[in-house]
Amino acid sequence: MKDLDVITIGRSSVDLYGAQIGGRLEDMGSFDKYIGGSPTNIACGSARLGLNSAVITRVGDEHMGRFIREQLEREGVCTDGVTTDPERLTALVILGIRDQEQFPLIFYRENCADMALCEEDIDEGLIQRARAIVVTGTHLSHPRTEAAVLKALDLARKHGLRTALDIDYRPNLWGVAGHGDGESRFVESAKVTEKLLSTLHRFDLIVGTEEEFHIAGGSTDTLTALRRVRENSAATLICKRGALGAVAIEGAVPGSLDDGQSGEGFPIEVFNVLGAGDGFFSGLLKGWMEDADWPTALKYANACGAFAVSRHGCTPAYPSLAEMEFFLDRGITRRDLRNDPELEQIHWSTNRHTRTDGDWSTMRVFAFDHRAQLEEMQGYTPEKGAAFKEFCLDAALAVKGDGAGYGILCDNRIGRSTLHRATGTGLWIGRPAEWPGSRPLTLEPELGSDCGGLREWARENVVKVLCFCHPDDDPATREAQEATVKRLFEASRRNNLEFLLEIIPSKVGPTDDDTTARLISQFYAAGIYPDWWKLEPLASDAAWSRAVAAIEAHDRHTRGIVVLGLDAPEADLARGFETAARHPLVKGFAVGRTIFGDAARAWFRGEIDDAQAVAEMTERYARLCGVWDRARAAVAQQMIGEDA
Repeated sequence: MKDLDVITIGRSSVDLYGAQIGGRLEDMGSFDKYIGGSPTNIACGSARLGLNSAVITRVGDEHMGRFIREQLEREGVCTDGVTTDPERLTALVILGIRDQEQFPLIFYRENCADMALCEEDIDEGLIQRARAIVVTGTHLSHPRTEAAVLKALDLARKHGLRTALDIDYRPNLWGVAGHGDGESRFVESAKVTEKLLSTLHRFDLIVGTEEEFHIAGGSTDTLTALRRVRENSAATLICKRGALGAVAIEGAVPGSLDDGQSGEGFPIEVFNVLGAGDGFFSGLLKGWMEDADWPTALKYANACGAFAVSRHGCTPAYPSLAEMEFFLDRGITRRDLRNDPELEQIHWSTNRHTRTDGDWSTMRVFAFDHRAQLEEMQGYTPEKGAAFKEFCLDAALAVKGDGAGYGILCDNRIGRSTLHRATGTGLWIGRPAEWPGSRPLTLEPELGSDCGGLREWARENVVKVLCFCHPDDDPATREAQEATVKRLFEASRRNNLEFLLEIIPSKVGPTDDDTTARLISQFYAAGIYPDWWKLEPLASDAAWSRAVAAIEAHDRHTRGIVVLGLDAPEADLARGFETAARHPLVKGFAVGRTIFGDAARAWFRGEIDDAQAVAEMTERYARLCGVWDRARAAVAQQMIGEDA
């Protein structure tokens, strides 16, 4: 069964990108970590565009190897062809952005894992599942990896796959440039030319820059090089020309590159050329695998390349299908795409699966981020509070088991050790940023006045802020609170953290069916786009419908809504769940004191022991999960009945 569109083969690394722009690599003070390597980037880029992709590579049996594997899975890339090498380290690249032309780059690839790829790593069953394979030039540079590539190409021909080559010439990876010349893209080498020419006949599609065709064809005159390539291959040739776009050449090489088939180009500001070719190839594959004409495929490729040169990093810069379609439909409104708010919102919201693991279509969240409520309990001490939050996590993990769709809300003040222990358990983790009970909204001092403290937060933490607000607040209060929320929201985005906004108007003033919807619209008007909304139980189906409509009118890609508890009795929550569950955008609940309140009071007073506290919270949390699941199941059953 052909369940894969494309398999890429070759390099897979961790890229450490200098965060400071315009300086020497020697002077970089911090780095952002991404996955990298051309085949890996192409697999991720094509997956974002809706293709089913896989990569064949090797990674080390260590933290960076696990990062690559996990990130590929987040991107939706099949990892069946990723082999873990127990003897070698994952490849590493350290790089920076000096200006539009210079990008200092150091490859740490001495005996790295992906260069140990061998024939045994090429599984015929995996190749047979695909419609096309993409090979990159680096893996033709060593006999062992070359043997693996040639085996894959032989199997591709046997099973009727399309074959493509990304020349991807990096002189120092072929041993013809030094370690300090990582950014060099061209050094003449007869040996490299000979090796490439010997394989070109195996491909249906060959993609490269003019310089890459120079090395493949053995001439620094582009047309002469292309004709030499044509003598050795009947493939369609895609020649990338930088700001001039790209051309497709079928058949004889024309007298001028301008006579090749071209696609629409996009005049945008160049911020970072690294990874642009891989983004380009991803868009090209989208068109090629859909049998689009070359002008259309090149339009997709040019658009994806435009995104790549506009942003920091390689894979993180590539667009989703929704983002590319929006861009092609709307056009360019500003040339520095990374500063286009509308485009960046779509980019974030359609690619954030790279930020938080798991399937959160159902949300059952045990909220124990409470601080003031615990501190007011008889017998509370900071030490006891910290211990009790560990019990809360024990209960959450017991209910979760191996299941998905479970989460916690936990603070960093009383619950610091619990928060750290929860990381990596598969739980969704929300972390509060507000000072408890504050109105106007005040943030936790640990964040700093500019919210710079978010830099220290774990990437899987979701920034949660509770704002007591009402659509009829006086202008000064509304302006101050919105400014605080927006400052936190923007800092969350800068730090690649998802953002949850909790609003409770009922504690401020009278509410009706329009109150929450009006409040939601006000926050969107202020330029705040939460990934998650946390709303109090609304009294009517009409109120829910209006709240949902207000969200969907501004953000079609929001994660969804969770319902808070407000220490309500379980029976009241059950009735609220029945109403909320009718709306698909409501994903579940985030409830705290209903679950832990009685156990906390009894444990702080010494009336129950540790095990009893955990057991009581486990039972209550599990029971509440069942209440939500039954409410959602009842709605699904009702819809089936209506359809019948």
